Amino acid sequence: MMQIFDDVPAGLQAAPHDPRIIAAGYQVMVREVSFGAVDNKDSLMLAFLSGLALTEAFGNNWDALYDMLTDPEQWSGKFALLLCDYRSFRSRHPRLSAELERVLLDAQAEATRQERRLWLLIEEADSDPDGW
Repeated sequence: MMQIFDDVPAGLQAAPHDPRIIAAGYQVMVREVSFGAVDNKDSLMLAFLSGLALTEAFGNNWDALYDMLTDPEQWSGKFALLLCDYRSFRSRHPRLSAELERVLLDAQAEATRQERRLWLLIEEADSDPDGW
């Protein structure tokens, strides 16, 4: 059975069942960003700050997010961003999510150019059978 981590990352993709377990088998580092409480750009940047365990020095803007995601010193090799409750966020904030997706997809393309891998995986809470 083919797994998502067998392929080069391609845009935003649905997360597989048990993404953290599968990623561990492929030696892919996973960081989770929750969009449940995001309602503006500031709370979006805080979600990334928290999910990626960034320092307070993080610039809280699109350029800083792009720079952090494309920095080989931060993330070497294979890295997956698990975007939790993203579809709901996207429907609530179409303009903000469109801006974010531009940054994420540009970062993914740059990571590929650097011969690194950045998967952008969408995970929905209601798809989890345990209800977490």
